[in-house]
Amino acid sequence: MSQSLSKLYTHIVFHTKYFHNIIKPDVEKELYAYFGGILKENKSVPIAINGIENHVHILCILSKNIALADLLEELKRNSSRWIKTKGTHYVDFAWQGGYGGFSVSQSKVDVVKRYIENQKEHHKTETFKEEYIKFLKEYGIDFNEDYLWT
Repeated sequence: MSQSLSKLYTHIVFHTKYFHNIIKPDVEKELYAYFGGILKENKSVPIAINGIENHVHILCILSKNIALADLLEELKRNSSRWIKTKGTHYVDFAWQGGYGGFSVSQSKVDVVKRYIENQKEHHKTETFKEEYIKFLKEYGIDFNEDYLWT
């Protein structure tokens, strides 16, 4: 086969360092747009980006030319630098060391997109920690809870 072809829908989740509630409404939309720009620069296609003050969900089509870990490094490093320019509130901003990456079937893309778009409503009834552990269990991912929240 002379061509490399793929369409990998990926749901990415990561939180702020120490789970701090630091992402304020004044930068939220701009931050999500910034993530979209980073995804596009890395030949990935943003579908939905949203979150609350301590974490972010991204649904994208992952480029065939970048590993998920490398994409996350780009997203976190560049967004961290950018958000620190948004005022003294963000001077110590940092993301957690890790992330969650979950494959999404094409038949479930609309469901996941709506889920991400409704984050604020969703988190009125479920904490991020409950949500994240549920994802890990649904996907059969082994984890040690001692290392999830730093």
